[in-house]
Amino acid sequence: MAFNGTQPRMHRLSEFMENAIETDLTDLWMKGIKAVLSLMILTILIALTGGVIKTFLDIGLLMHAPVEVGLRQIIVDTLILLAVVEVFKTTLTYFSEGRVKVTFIVDTILVVMLTEIISLWFKDAEQHRMLLLGAILLMLGVVRVVAVRCSPAQGEGCAKSALFGREDG
Repeated sequence: MAFNGTQPRMHRLSEFMENAIETDLTDLWMKGIKAVLSLMILTILIALTGGVIKTFLDIGLLMHAPVEVGLRQIIVDTLILLAVVEVFKTTLTYFSEGRVKVTFIVDTILVVMLTEIISLWFKDAEQHRMLLLGAILLMLGVVRVVAVRCSPAQGEGCAKSALFGREDG
């Protein structure tokens, strides 16, 4: 039997296949998620830095536009940056704990909704839109309270006490 050079390749290929079969897909999944989340965290940090720079540059509006216009823009920019910080917190929590906390998501939505309400308030929006957004904020507040009261750390049986205000023991 002559040596034609294919046997070492076949041996390496069979070793590769055996290793691939023995690889835990969960471990591969976790490494992939961590890589994607690392890129997301980097993206959020770059966006946050850009937002801070833009907010700082908006201070120039105070010199060229009416003071209220400049201050409104700075307030809205700052609130949006706070929403990005909440997204960052949610991402870091998932990265470290492997789960997303409902309270962080609700907090992010609350900050975004408050920013929207303030923006509409500055634009003298119609009252029914403001009332609708206020109702959404109220519901988000209720969700936030229930999420805190019914966190996994609180144990079972919290649904009744959270909804009806009773303490079970």
